[in-house]
Amino acid sequence: MRPVLPSSPADRVAAWVRSAPGTHIWLLIIGVTSLVIAGASEGLEHFLLHRTSSNIHELNRHPVSSLLISGFWIEKPASFLLYTVLFELVHANVERWLGTWRWLLTVGVAHIVATLLSQELVLLAIEGHRLPRSMTHVVDIGVSYGLAAAAGLLTYRLPPPWRYLYLAAVLGFFGVPLLSGATFTDFGHAVALTLGLAAWPLTPGAGSDGAADADPHATPGHPPTDR
Repeated sequence: MRPVLPSSPADRVAAWVRSAPGTHIWLLIIGVTSLVIAGASEGLEHFLLHRTSSNIHELNRHPVSSLLISGFWIEKPASFLLYTVLFELVHANVERWLGTWRWLLTVGVAHIVATLLSQELVLLAIEGHRLPRSMTHVVDIGVSYGLAAAAGLLTYRLPPPWRYLYLAAVLGFFGVPLLSGATFTDFGHAVALTLGLAAWPLTPGAGSDGAADADPHATPGHPPTDR
């Protein structure tokens, strides 16, 4: 038996939010921190952005907290609307498909690994005198690594031929900056995207056609059940 759809638009919105609780809690926290940045003085904004960064300096002083906290801030509050759209299109769909815990595991690992590897790249560049030592304090916050991983996972949600067109677009979006004057952030995006694509075994229907076998009515936090 198919579930009964909510009757009103408000009920449908509420049902969508409940279907991806992790995405919307994360988005709510980012909204709050963006308001804090928008209302802060220039000095306080500078302090917050650097204190919550997962740069080399903060990773050496507060490794665990800097990795966690950096994922809840964005540098430009004006970008919050764009991130809202991306969260709804990418994170919410992936979380609803995989379940909250598999989604969280993938984006969390991608955020941590991409951050550590990209900052290791910065450290090597500093030691090789290709970057100034001030880069140990560079602002490195945001949610883009998690988004890149989720974007990679979303590939398996789409049926062919859309899957291949989408994958080509995603590879182009993250690959072109990487091949043309890449920054440490571009490198981190590439790492996160690769981890998202490598997380295929976590998807419903791994070993067959994941997009065809996936249950669109899977409950958050639990893998879909076979029908």
